[in-house]
Amino acid sequence: MKRPKVIFFDAVGTLFGVRGSVGEVYAEVARREAQVETEAAAVETAFFESFKAAPPAEFPETAPEDLLEREQQWWYEVVRNTFETVGVFDRFGDFDRFFDRLFSYFASAEPWFLYPDVLPTLQYWKQQGVELGIVSNFDSRLYAVLEALELSPFFSSVTISTRVGAAKPNPLIFDRAVAAHDCSPEAAWHVGDSYRDDCEGARGAGLRGIWLDRG
Repeated sequence: MKRPKVIFFDAVGTLFGVRGSVGEVYAEVARREAQVETEAAAVETAFFESFKAAPPAEFPETAPEDLLEREQQWWYEVVRNTFETVGVFDRFGDFDRFFDRLFSYFASAEPWFLYPDVLPTLQYWKQQGVELGIVSNFDSRLYAVLEALELSPFFSSVTISTRVGAAKPNPLIFDRAVAAHDCSPEAAWHVGDSYRDDCEGARGAGLRGIWLDRG
């Protein structure tokens, strides 16, 4: 197999994951910041229902100065729908304040953990002289998370759906990522935990798509 010029990685679920579960984190922050008690398992189920029902996190034709507001509004609707589904939304005295705390919390290192194979893999490919990048359907907080987890030095490009205006598996986000490395799609690999978004999406854009089954 010919060595690639660049290897792209997905972020959440590939490089790092949520400690415990999203439901546990949401329930803990609700308890700590708003004194709202709820069941983590119910929050987990409601979150994934809300997340899957939301439109793609892509905001074409959005001015750069308006991007953060669009990202926050997108997540606000997901989080609000989550707690409405669980039936505790009306228990929040100031939901907007709670959401701001939750949104900021996920920009820190605290809710995340690195998968044990990540650092050895990144170090290996760096030593081989292969360029590394990220292609993610996350938002602008990803830059802060990468810094907090000390991953930033490994990557020479970070391509995010909200900034590109296209989310995986849309070929446009992969086209933008490849263009940043001045190479052909055939010279690039993409590794991710979603078979549809990462593996099939990359292949549809001409890259070698590699599915990482975190099981």
